[in-house]
Amino acid sequence: MRFLPGHQPPYDLTYDDVFLVPNRTDIASRFDVDLSTDDESGTTIPIVVANMTAVAGRRMAETVARRGGLVVLPQDLPITAAADTIAFVKSRSLTIDTPVTLGPDRSVSEAVALMHKRAHGAVVVIDDGRPVGVVTETACADVDRFARLREIALTDFVHAPANTSPRDLFDLLHAEHADFAVLTGEDGSLAGALTSTGALRAGIYQPAVDASGELRIAAAIGINGDVAAKAKSLVDAGADLLVVDTAHGHQTKMLETLTLLGDLGLGVPLVAGNVVSAEGTKELAAAGADIVKVGVGPGAMCTTRMMTGVGRPQFSAVAECAQAAREVGACVWADGGVRHPRDVALALAAGASNVMIGSWFAGTYESPGDLRVDRDGNMYKESFGMASKRAVAARTASDSEFDRARKALFEEGISSSRMRLDPERPGVEDLIDHICSGVRSACTYAGARNLSEFYDKAVIGVQSAAGFAEGRPLPSGW
Repeated sequence: MRFLPGHQPPYDLTYDDVFLVPNRTDIASRFDVDLSTDDESGTTIPIVVANMTAVAGRRMAETVARRGGLVVLPQDLPITAAADTIAFVKSRSLTIDTPVTLGPDRSVSEAVALMHKRAHGAVVVIDDGRPVGVVTETACADVDRFARLREIALTDFVHAPANTSPRDLFDLLHAEHADFAVLTGEDGSLAGALTSTGALRAGIYQPAVDASGELRIAAAIGINGDVAAKAKSLVDAGADLLVVDTAHGHQTKMLETLTLLGDLGLGVPLVAGNVVSAEGTKELAAAGADIVKVGVGPGAMCTTRMMTGVGRPQFSAVAECAQAAREVGACVWADGGVRHPRDVALALAAGASNVMIGSWFAGTYESPGDLRVDRDGNMYKESFGMASKRAVAARTASDSEFDRARKALFEEGISSSRMRLDPERPGVEDLIDHICSGVRSACTYAGARNLSEFYDKAVIGVQSAAGFAEGRPLPSGW
C-alpha cells in the first residue's frame, strides 16, 4: 500500500479520511478475485465475527463458516456451553442449512417466536425425525396462537434428497416456483433445508474447513484465572483458533499469557490483542502471537475514547501494525470501526489479513438475541459492548458481591443499543454478500486478483469530509 504523492499527512487517519485510487486492470470479473486469507485462520473470505455475546452464537458460527468466514465465541461463555457450540458447528453440513424444527403438536405461538432465528422464514414440522410439513409466516397470519402446527402446516412442500447438487436444487425450486426446499436422508429423516439463494451461494463461496473437512470456529479466552486449563479445554473441544482477548493488549500479563500458551504446544494459531502501535504488535508476536488484533476504541458499542481519551484512528493503526507484523512474520486483524463495505476494503488495503465485525452483524436473524419490533413496526435486536455493565455482570457472576459491586463502578461501553434489521439485508449472509461484493470490486479497481496483490497495489489518497460526503448516494434525490 502506498499513498498518492503528497497525500500522506502528519496526522492519523480513519477509514472516512481515505479513498482508493483505481489502477489499470486486466481482471474481467469480480468473481476472478480470490478472497482467501494467508494468516492460518483458514478463512476463504476476510471476515471474522467478533467475540461479542450479542453477536457470536451457534447459528452465526455455522452460517458464517459455511460462507468462508470465522466466528469467535465470547470468553465469558462457560466451557461446557462453548464445547456444545463447537460440537454443533463441527457437525453441520458444508452446504445444507439447519432449519428451525418443531413437532406437530407444538403451538403456533412457538413457531412465530422461533421462525426468525434463521433467515429462511419457515419452520419445518417433524414427526419422529421426519419432515411432515412446513410452517411459514403467511400460514401463521390471523391464526389462533394456541392452534397446533399440524392444523396449519403446509404438507405440499418441495423436498429432495440431501445429496442433490445446489444447481439441481435451484432448478427444482425454480420449476416449482418455490424458494424453500426440505432435504432428507436415505431413511427419510430431516437432513436440512436450503433456499434458492442458498443454492446460489453454495456455488460462489468456499466453506472455511479444518483438516477433517469440518466447519471452523474460534474461541476467546482472557488473561486472568486458569488460562492454561481453559485454553486446553477449548482446543480439546475442537476450537481451531484461540483468541487471547483484553482491552489493553500491550501489557505484561498478556505477554506472560502468550508465553504460557506457547509452552503448552496446543497446535492452533494464537490471536492476541488489542494494540494500536508497531511496538505492541512486535512484542505480542515475539511472545507467541501468530495474529495480532488491532483497534482501541473504534467499535460502535465502545466508549473507551470518550471515557479515557485512549485509542487511535483505525486506518493508521492498522497500516502501522500490519507493516510491523510483516517485518516479524506475523499478521493482523483489523478489529472494529467498519460500517460499510468500503471500510473492509480499506482495512485490507492497509494490510489486515482479516476484518473483525461485531455490531454490524448484531442486527441479523442469526445473532443470538430475540427479535423485537418497535412501535413503528421496525424489527431490531439489542446489542451491548463487552466492557458494558451488562457484559461485566455476566462475566463476574462468580465473584463475591463486594468484588462485583466494586467492578461495577468502572464499567465502559453501551449496555443496550437497538440494532435494526435492514429490510434489504436482514440475514448475515445478505451482509456477507454485500461486503464481499464491495471488496471484490475494490480488488478489480486496484488490479488485484487476491488479497496479497491488493495490499501491494493499493494506492491511497486523503480526502476532506466533503470528499467523503460526495461519495455517499442520495436515494431520496437532491
